[in-house]
Amino acid sequence: MAQADISRHDDAPRAEEGHAGTGHAIDTLKVCITAEEAYPALERAFLDARDTVTCSFRIFDLRTKLHSPEARKIGESWFDLFVYCLDRGVRIRLIITDFDPVAAPDLHRKTCRTRRQVCAVRELAQPGCDLTFTASLHDAKVGPLPCLFFRPLINRKLREIRDSWAKLPSDSRAPFLAEMPRLAGIAEPCAETDTLKTYPSRVTLFPATHHQKMAVFDDRLLSVGGLDVNDRRYDTKRHDRPAARTWHDVQVFCTGPVVAAARAHLDSFLDVTAGRSAPPKINPAFLRTLSRPRSRNFARVSPMNVCDELRQTHLSEIDRSERLIYLETQFLRHVPLARALARRARDCPGLKLILILPAAPEDVAFDPHYGLDARYGEHLQLRCLTMITRAFGPDRLIVSSPVQPRRRESDGRDTLHDAPLIYVHSKVSIFDDRAAVLSSANLNGRSLCWDTEAGVHITRPDQIDQLRRRCMGHWLPDALEGRKSYLAPDTAFDLWQRLINDNSTLPPHARSGFLVRYDSDAAREAAQPLPGFSEEIV
Repeated sequence: MAQADISRHDDAPRAEEGHAGTGHAIDTLKVCITAEEAYPALERAFLDARDTVTCSFRIFDLRTKLHSPEARKIGESWFDLFVYCLDRGVRIRLIITDFDPVAAPDLHRKTCRTRRQVCAVRELAQPGCDLTFTASLHDAKVGPLPCLFFRPLINRKLREIRDSWAKLPSDSRAPFLAEMPRLAGIAEPCAETDTLKTYPSRVTLFPATHHQKMAVFDDRLLSVGGLDVNDRRYDTKRHDRPAARTWHDVQVFCTGPVVAAARAHLDSFLDVTAGRSAPPKINPAFLRTLSRPRSRNFARVSPMNVCDELRQTHLSEIDRSERLIYLETQFLRHVPLARALARRARDCPGLKLILILPAAPEDVAFDPHYGLDARYGEHLQLRCLTMITRAFGPDRLIVSSPVQPRRRESDGRDTLHDAPLIYVHSKVSIFDDRAAVLSSANLNGRSLCWDTEAGVHITRPDQIDQLRRRCMGHWLPDALEGRKSYLAPDTAFDLWQRLINDNSTLPPHARSGFLVRYDSDAAREAAQPLPGFSEEIV
């Protein structure tokens, strides 16, 4: 691995400049659109760290390629970058999510691979390096009674694990199980029958997960948003790749008092979600979702929510909005939030809504064998969209999805209006020119009530303007006459509606920008209600 002498970088994450006065929780803000911008910024933040990096991600694959010129001077992957930072004396604390081994075995295996990567980093770094690694499975558990109800699902998942094991060469079967240590006692090979025996009665389901994607550097810089770290999530702002490899996301880098709040959260959330402590009081510009196990959960699926700041902030800002709400989200499935939008639409006739969604959920778009959970999610989203559509009407509501400017025909949900979709994973909410929320949380009950989530509440007008220009402007063509009017809360809606309607009737190569009308009819074909199921489960 090559070494390089890399000092602090002039292009390390900072605002589009300007500093806040006293009393602001966010002094500087840098908005990164897609991993093309975010990954180099994250790499530079690691390189600039002098003392401590504390981070929590759902997924962090150290094999991920490096992209910034500075980082590529020292190696090709995050593995090399970790070794380099540790050798400089930087302390790194990495927390990643572990997963239910039955419900999400592939993700559980990825967590174990990251654990092995961390062990290899420790071996290659200088003796005495300070690297702390935690793979955390959320402590909440499904109660015994609901586990009986979920037994058909458990049996199906165990059958899939048995089938995967049976297809492997004999010398690959032991490593397969070794990569899923939480299956110990649930799945055991039987030498006599050459089969994998599974025990559904021993399965405990874990309903919640740590979904946040954040890092704090030297208690001076915060990175937070929707991006985990692996090569699957790398995409450019051109989105010129196969649909299944597109990934639109947004990450921000902040300085100011909000950083101390983020660090306090990172230092406490594992104790909070285990039920050992209450959420600490922190600066309200840093927003959280936190839950813990129920003390009595015999008949319960859900964990107990102990902090729903992201949910409450969204509801509060919706109730205060008067002109334009802009939402960019992977899912819109939280019925109470849809009700709040519908209520505000009726109470405020001048309010308009622009909603950007992926043309289909990832599993529906790219996996022909998607399950009931995906169908139930589509049902909830249709329910929310129906509620919002009735309240706003066609003259005050835009529901749009991004697609690539090239033709591709498909019978599946991976295309829309004869073009490959661009998968939307970002979580951005902008309310008039007053406030914005950027976080890891989707607008579904799981993110707003169950999972561990983190984000920032932006209230400075210049920072809101920056977020709007970067996020809304990304979908528009570069050479667009009157571009400022497309981004202003008072004039954007009508211009966007005309642009999107025109795009939806034009061939892909003739469109302006990426946006076309969302197709709710395609979603309706996949939708499946599940009476009795908690809405937060998806």
